[in-house]
Amino acid sequence: MKRRDFIKVGGVGLAATAVASPAIAQGNPEIKWRLAASWPKALDTLYGGCEFFCKRVADITDNKFQIQPFAAGEIVPGLQVLDAVSNGTVEMGNTALYYYWGKNPAFTFGTSLPFGLNTRAHIAWMRFGGGMDMLNDLMKEYKVTGVPTGSTGAQMGGWFRKEIKSMEDFKGLKFRVGGFAGTIIAKVGGVPQQIAGGDIYPALEKGTIDAAEWVGPYDDEKLGFVKVAKYYYYPGWWEGTGQGHNIMNTEKFNALPKHYQAAIETASYDTFSWVTGKYDYVNAAALKRLLVAGAILKPFPQEVLEACYNAANEIYADLSKTNPHFAKMYSSLTAFRAESVAWMQVAELSYDSFMMRMRTRT
Repeated sequence: MKRRDFIKVGGVGLAATAVASPAIAQGNPEIKWRLAASWPKALDTLYGGCEFFCKRVADITDNKFQIQPFAAGEIVPGLQVLDAVSNGTVEMGNTALYYYWGKNPAFTFGTSLPFGLNTRAHIAWMRFGGGMDMLNDLMKEYKVTGVPTGSTGAQMGGWFRKEIKSMEDFKGLKFRVGGFAGTIIAKVGGVPQQIAGGDIYPALEKGTIDAAEWVGPYDDEKLGFVKVAKYYYYPGWWEGTGQGHNIMNTEKFNALPKHYQAAIETASYDTFSWVTGKYDYVNAAALKRLLVAGAILKPFPQEVLEACYNAANEIYADLSKTNPHFAKMYSSLTAFRAESVAWMQVAELSYDSFMMRMRTRT
């Protein structure tokens, strides 16, 4: 009897296992997506971040959810990623939201508001200050949803063929600059050009443009700008940070199992640490190499910074009167900026200033 009872119990256990296995399989379907990036493969931190992200999703889901990255131009041009995700050409993309400021200027808050926040403050505002909720409210109109990935950190002011001594030197200057900052450049007399990363060098080499900014020393070295323009300016006031985003077609994202959605979010935040950490690690050495190669490092004159700052605030005031998305995000960001700057001055700035003084003594 005991043997028969054991067989009965064992049989039930085997049956339960047989039922459970298909259930588990159904909960982890094999899904393949495509990711269109705004970056060329040569940029091994921005595009490398996309590769890192896709591998993390595969690792988290035991290779059941596979996302294949494609560089700018392989499926769509780098500046058309939002459209490709919105219309379902690809399931997701990795891009800088400020590329789409022409659709709505409020997209600039996703990447960097000129004279806005630094990297730490920006991710804090997005995750804990409601910034990401407001951005997703905007992106809902384009049938996409987003999550922040890697940030470049504070960027450089770009490469110029001639020295910038005053605001007069901006008059008629054809300047490749990303996103919304072009409106400020235009207001102070420049001629902004929005060109994808892989197309900047030939435009600068041929003289189609007079100056160009991209990210910072590591990427700028890879793109070869020092060969065609020597004056290297700082700071990149239009990008106190350079925040990237993964954007997903909302319908396709909502159709994913919840744990696959969580895998995208988790891998995206892992990518933030990977991209931002790598940039901070490689930029210092790259700057030294650029100086050896002939780059002339110069700060923007105070006159230029103040003129651009004042022009930016005038534009923000006007947009806040007519654009509800912009007004809401600008009000939120500036309120947080006031608190953040005070805190950073107490903590980070005082520490960094002390360490800089000690470094000059040794």
